Amino acid sequence: MSMEDSKRKHEAVIHFGAEHIVIERRYRALGALNDLLIAVWFLIGSIFFFYDSLMTDGTWLFVAGSLQLLLRPVITLAELIHVKKAYGRSHA
Repeated sequence: MSMEDSKRKHEAVIHFGAEHIVIERRYRALGALNDLLIAVWFLIGSIFFFYDSLMTDGTWLFVAGSLQLLLRPVITLAELIHVKKAYGRSHA
């Protein structure tokens, strides 16, 4: 293997690493925002349960928070798929 081939191979690894970091940071930010919203919905829903007139709204906030809990693994899977596709492009 020539030095130029070795350099190209090394550059591809570095490029993928940087792209992977960008992808990972975006999905971590999305996951953190999702977790924050889950906490907000459950906190407000819990407060609403202290008042009979707001109990139905509190229940709907719990449903919204529960649906967002389903998004957590979806976000993780989307990240894994995105990284795999980026890895495939960098090695094509």
